[in-house]
Amino acid sequence: MKIVAEKRALGEIEADAALVFVLGQEFSHEWIEDSTLLESLGFEGKAEQNLFDSTHRILYYALDKFDIDLLREASCKALRLLKKYPFKTIKCGICDRQGKTLQALQAMIVGFLSGDYCFDAYKSKKTKSKLATIVFSLASHSGAEIDAKEFERVRKECETMLWGVNFARDLINTIPDVATPDYLAQKAKKLADDVKIDCKIYDEHYLQKEGMNAFYAVSKASAHPPRLIHLHYKPKNPKLNIAIVGKGLTYDSGGLSLKPSDYMVTMKADKSGGCAALGIIGVLAKLGLDVEVHSIVGATENLIGGNAFKPDDVLTAKNGTTIEVRNTDAEGRLVLCDCLCYAQDFKPDYIIDLATLTGACSIAVGEYSTGVLGYNEKLKRSFIKAAAKSGEYAVSLPFNRHLRKMIDSKIADICNVGSARYGGAITAGLFLGEFIAEKYRDYWLHLDIAGPAYVEKEWDINPFGASGAGIRMVVEFIKKLLKDK
Repeated sequence: MKIVAEKRALGEIEADAALVFVLGQEFSHEWIEDSTLLESLGFEGKAEQNLFDSTHRILYYALDKFDIDLLREASCKALRLLKKYPFKTIKCGICDRQGKTLQALQAMIVGFLSGDYCFDAYKSKKTKSKLATIVFSLASHSGAEIDAKEFERVRKECETMLWGVNFARDLINTIPDVATPDYLAQKAKKLADDVKIDCKIYDEHYLQKEGMNAFYAVSKASAHPPRLIHLHYKPKNPKLNIAIVGKGLTYDSGGLSLKPSDYMVTMKADKSGGCAALGIIGVLAKLGLDVEVHSIVGATENLIGGNAFKPDDVLTAKNGTTIEVRNTDAEGRLVLCDCLCYAQDFKPDYIIDLATLTGACSIAVGEYSTGVLGYNEKLKRSFIKAAAKSGEYAVSLPFNRHLRKMIDSKIADICNVGSARYGGAITAGLFLGEFIAEKYRDYWLHLDIAGPAYVEKEWDINPFGASGAGIRMVVEFIKKLLKDK
């Protein structure tokens, strides 16, 4: 779908139909062709109420107030409605009432692009929309004025962001029979070729050679060998060096600590953190930002078999830390701890890991929010602020010394699960923190995306299934770090 602009009033632009957002009962707006029609048909301007004026071919979509997040979501939902009609072109103006023209434009484009996303790879009959072009009016209205050059900058940035988000969504939605660790590695290699960055892929022999035994142990029972994926983007004059580490469990049965069958459904989404890490570096490289990025993904399956790792095993991680295994379904942290050790070899200024790590996180903060953990409260607050600006939800979860005691082990340096069921998201984060060197502790963030990464219903601007959670917020945070540098 193309998004273009014309420096003409909305009424002068030729298109098959128009989209007009109505704020409350603002029926006197110049974009509304027939206010009496709206009133006569009971249109009250309540949130998400919509009405199609077939005479003038205008879809009216209501927001109860002007809010950037609501506008982004409304744009997504309105586009889904318009795709049901046989229209090829839609026109709209920039919905701005508070002098936030750029933010409003960005929200609308992101909403439109996300609303246009559809994953139908496994449908025998595919429904294709005829909608091909959205035309924005750049004519001044209520202060909502923007020049063509600025429009193109915003459009390009939004399209690049949603390209990365949709790349991750497609990978996450791909079924486990197809999306093996090597499949993920090959997709990463193609991505690297497309955006012209470096790519290194390592196998199980490399993991053993480098002492990444926790990662290797998780992979042992799978017929598909693991892959350590390392993408590297380095512009000419980088201002920062950032490591993005993603959990890439292409399938998680729970291992010998087998999940109940209902809990195994959707476990193709356990690679969401790794897919997000790939999407993030792709977006940053395409935008050409002055930041060096290492995206590191631990790709493997956690299955059962005669050679599966077991509860009671003791594993030695890359940094020499020994780990008592008491639950093989707490495998993501075993993969991540070795990947985090590997990431620190490249001396990053910041380390961010993303993982569908714990069901406890979604129980704590709901299925729409990411849990943000780390040792530096100021850094966490800064990240959460950037996440809010991006349109994603993020909530801080606090470390404390009492919960740390719950992952002590009597026979090894640390245990892979807490000694009680409480605070599971935090104890998982504290486990990962044990593999962050002291000098990096104030520059590390752990993002538990278990809730928003995969939801079996449409919500906000996200479709059924994979959302690409984490990409928009991490890119926004990195942009903020560069701005503050």
